[in-house]
Amino acid sequence: MIDLRLLREDPDRVRASQRARGEDVALVDSLLSADERRRSSGVRFDELRAEQKQLGKLIPKAGADEKAELLKRAEQLKADVKAADAERDAADAETQELLLRLGNLVHPDVPVGGEEDFVTLETHGTIRDFGAEGFEPKDHLELGQILGAIDVERGAKVSGSRFYFLTGVGALLELALVNAAIAQATEAGFTPMLTPALVRPQSMAGTGFLGQAAQDVYHLDKDDLYLVGTSEVPLAAYHMDEIIDADRLPLRYAGFSPCFRREAGSHGKDTRGIFRVHQFDKVEMFTYVDPDDSQAEHRRLLEWEKQWLTSLELPFRVIDVASADLGSSAARKFDCEAWIPTQGKYRELTSTSDCTEFQSRRLSIRVRDGKQVKPLATLNGTLCAVPRTIVAILENHQLADGSVRVPEVLRPYLGGREVLEPVSR
Repeated sequence: MIDLRLLREDPDRVRASQRARGEDVALVDSLLSADERRRSSGVRFDELRAEQKQLGKLIPKAGADEKAELLKRAEQLKADVKAADAERDAADAETQELLLRLGNLVHPDVPVGGEEDFVTLETHGTIRDFGAEGFEPKDHLELGQILGAIDVERGAKVSGSRFYFLTGVGALLELALVNAAIAQATEAGFTPMLTPALVRPQSMAGTGFLGQAAQDVYHLDKDDLYLVGTSEVPLAAYHMDEIIDADRLPLRYAGFSPCFRREAGSHGKDTRGIFRVHQFDKVEMFTYVDPDDSQAEHRRLLEWEKQWLTSLELPFRVIDVASADLGSSAARKFDCEAWIPTQGKYRELTSTSDCTEFQSRRLSIRVRDGKQVKPLATLNGTLCAVPRTIVAILENHQLADGSVRVPEVLRPYLGGREVLEPVSR
């Protein structure tokens, strides 16, 4: 959540952020009004309680006539205090409810607009000319079937649409990707983490995934637990309700977990193969830093993502995501999109977000620097979302006979294998 003091001091900045997100600007004024009621009712409650305490000291010393009047006033004060307490609690609850609906403040350098209004910052690698090489590229599903690596038909039989099996070299390729990604992260100073796939409501809400993203989340009603869509959630909640000493920062974690997404609203979109699925595995970078270092840390996370995609020898571009496509927690987001030959366009493979103090305020995570205790900043960045990375590797590194060249970085994790061969020619 944002800082209420900032809202009071500069409401126009918050209105501008809401406008850039395409969100309800009137929410700002409703929140200001609720906050004013919360503060004024709190002052009234304190004044009445002070009077009540003072009266309690006077009654034992009063004469009979005066005592009767004081007791009468005490009864009235008791009712007034109860009413003021209820009014304060109601105003506080309304303030918190409205505050949780407000997105993070958009960074001033973020391009304003919707999904297609991003700005391309960099382009890396060379897009292959398959025509010049004399063959038409196959898509990842056809290649996966040729290699005996992907089985979506039995995935659908067992679990329904958008589920799949990785088999043979497909399963080995996932394990190679995960191990290579964790090796890079560990070398960069990240602590490897295997995280829970089920979290409590406060963990999910604290990271901002029960707002506009709630429709995409799986909820287990019987247990009141949520399946995570990313290990960002348990990694963010890992230090919930804690105060961290400043000399421990930055804290950097690399989490591996299954991820579950309902993909609500994506009907008919990316239905072929394993590009958009309900369950997948991912290696996620997550960091806790001093708020003054969050922008620099954001660039570091992006560099680690670029290092990873470059090591996989994939052509990709970096985009500055537009304001209405940020998600509620991010102040700024960079995506790395890999070229997918059979789609003829770049598609998102990794994403890194600077969430500033938004999540730490919701999760009550603070940093102690000397005598000062304040919220810290949290950031996240995908290192390897496995299925989409497999899609990009198969399509970009395919050979005319249906085999696929293995990027050098993965060969040590595949027994030195240089090429993935068709199971039958």
